[in-house]
Amino acid sequence: MMTQAVFLVVGVMIVSSTFSDVFQSVIVPRPARRRLRASAFIARGGWSGWRWFGHTAISNEMREDFLGTFAPLLLIVLLVFWVGSLILGYGCIFYGLRAGLKPVPDFGAAIYFAGTSLLTVGFGDIVPVSPLTRYLSIAAGASGFGIVAILTTFLFSIFGAYQSREAYVVALCNRAGAPPSGVELIEVHSRMQSIDGLTVTLREAQNWMAAVLETHLAYPVLNYFRSTHDDISWVGALGALLDASTIVITTVDIPNKAEAKFVNRLGRHFVNDFAHHFGLADGAEVGVERIEFDVAYDRLHAAGIPMVERGKAWFHFMDVRSTYASRLNEMAQFWRIPPAQWVGDRSLIGHHPPMRATSRDPEAAAVPLELR
Repeated sequence: MMTQAVFLVVGVMIVSSTFSDVFQSVIVPRPARRRLRASAFIARGGWSGWRWFGHTAISNEMREDFLGTFAPLLLIVLLVFWVGSLILGYGCIFYGLRAGLKPVPDFGAAIYFAGTSLLTVGFGDIVPVSPLTRYLSIAAGASGFGIVAILTTFLFSIFGAYQSREAYVVALCNRAGAPPSGVELIEVHSRMQSIDGLTVTLREAQNWMAAVLETHLAYPVLNYFRSTHDDISWVGALGALLDASTIVITTVDIPNKAEAKFVNRLGRHFVNDFAHHFGLADGAEVGVERIEFDVAYDRLHAAGIPMVERGKAWFHFMDVRSTYASRLNEMAQFWRIPPAQWVGDRSLIGHHPPMRATSRDPEAAAVPLELR
């Protein structure tokens, strides 16, 4: 009797914890506490090992493709884990109640019966004969229907949110380069005489940031999906938007800075929430050297943008960027994004395409080569 009670208790705990994990990972539309979710430990632990192996055993040319396989594999592992956990939990329960099954099963047969009940296969070689085991077999079958329906909806939600995120990132890179750069985003709008268009871009960025913040904390598996395009990532896009808004606030002398301030405020909220949720380190570093700032300042000035006095702009820039730079770079390092200007491992980044003019089309000097 003691053994039966132990299996019953263990089975109930496994089933309850699995449903709780699925509920918090799939159904609850808000971030769940990481310590209460086995799936979060699988994702974090798996990513740490996958990331380490990718940067020690995989060549630079193949590394991005290797890292990109983690998220789809993680989805499969989570689905198998949830279904397998329910089968194991119900198997323990049925083994504790094995007197109500005919023929009386051993532990392996109890797991088998739980699997056929959960997956509604029902071969009939083991049948429940007591009222309790009959009701539990029905509950297991209903659980199988429910988990399949929930996970199907979950997959559609994941891929819908991923496609929406990536569509914006690709569109942004058309304006900000690949990898995206906040400096280039402002420079392109100025050279194309569309500073008002920059305001619209920053307004659209707020909608994108709010959507990513909501979906990627509610469904953390989304964070591990990488872009299918080279040299871009959602973290790099976030960094470019934050840097562009910071430059507008501190360095560019234009009258309307409201949208830039809104983007900056929401972006800081974004990186703070992610750093807290994933346990990333904090700091107050600027992350940009004075010489890098001077190069960006000269580029924007050459593009015909009215500028704040250089020294004053630098100190203001340091104050603003120090509020998010450390956590943004922690995000970039954690997800090993392709390096971008001022974000991630910048030692690996190439040069942005130069601005050139042709003798036949003098106005072409105002448009980057990739936009002609």
